Amino acid sequence: MNAQMLWKRRSVRWGLIALVWMLAALIFSSQLYFFQLPTKDPISWLEAARSQFISPTLWALATPLALWLAGRFPIEQQHWRRRVPLHVLFGLLFAVVIVGIAQIIYYFIFAWGQRPYNPMGTLRTIIYNLSGDFGFYALIILLSHVFDYYRRYREGQLTAAQLQTQLAQAQLQALKMQLHPHFLFNTLHSISALLYKDTDAADKMIARLGDFLRLTLENAGTQEVTLQQELEFLKCYLEIERIRFQDRLVTRLDIDPATLDTPVPNLILQPIVENAIRHGIAPRSTMGRLDILAERIGGMLRIEIKDNGPGLPTYPNGIRQFKEGLGLANTRARLEQLYGTEHRFELANDPVGGLVVTLEIPYTR
Repeated sequence: MNAQMLWKRRSVRWGLIALVWMLAALIFSSQLYFFQLPTKDPISWLEAARSQFISPTLWALATPLALWLAGRFPIEQQHWRRRVPLHVLFGLLFAVVIVGIAQIIYYFIFAWGQRPYNPMGTLRTIIYNLSGDFGFYALIILLSHVFDYYRRYREGQLTAAQLQTQLAQAQLQALKMQLHPHFLFNTLHSISALLYKDTDAADKMIARLGDFLRLTLENAGTQEVTLQQELEFLKCYLEIERIRFQDRLVTRLDIDPATLDTPVPNLILQPIVENAIRHGIAPRSTMGRLDILAERIGGMLRIEIKDNGPGLPTYPNGIRQFKEGLGLANTRARLEQLYGTEHRFELANDPVGGLVVTLEIPYTR
């Protein structure tokens, strides 16, 4: 429970106010006692306390009212010219009333019968202590405003953090939703191409598409799934692509079993594999190979997708130029949102030929 929640509890609030003023009374009593100690008329600590505990007790009773006035008439930029004089008036009233009542209480409890009551003496005491007790009121108002500004600042931070989280979630969901029409368009295009050539293959592709959509809808609102679930999605997609390419596509999965429970972004592998098939395998007239590897490297999960295609194009100036499509750009943006700088996403040519896409994210379970 934080300090703000504790302060809202009446018993805690009253207890804290009483404790603060009791400490103040102890300090005032000790000051008076040690001040009188070296004089010709020293007093006991109890005698000092009798005179010094009355005013702090009255201030403890008055503090909730002062705090209410601070909240009811806050000193803010737009109306401070009216509120400051108002609080000056309140402070003077508090000082006069509390000092006056304290003097009357002291006389009728501790000095009754020793001397006649002198109203002028009470007035002189009020005037003498006016600045000090007005300072108590000003201190209460100041602390109330400090606490209120700090509360607003913390609430603003919390609201900003919540809005930032909501924005990030909305951006992630939008990025994720982009994959569905993109994937569906490409798959339906393939089904359309097969309808008049191989109806059996088209039927199988439609069935696998149904499986893929079912798995996708089961995790529609989830940003992360286990690697095992992600591979189930991917296998449905690869079956669709194997039907499309028939005997021209060979896939191999080399997955460390210890990594299967690791959370990964939902539908993070499909666009990478789709890019490999589209650019690395589809243009080939010979056998295309796709390898997917997953392993733990230190505190990171590394996933590699390799194909035996042409790799990244190299131009005469020696600079490799490659324009990322929607799938890869979407993947890069989602990783940035989820992991910030704690991830790696690289495309590089394999020394033995083809393209290697390396994805590294924090390994958690």
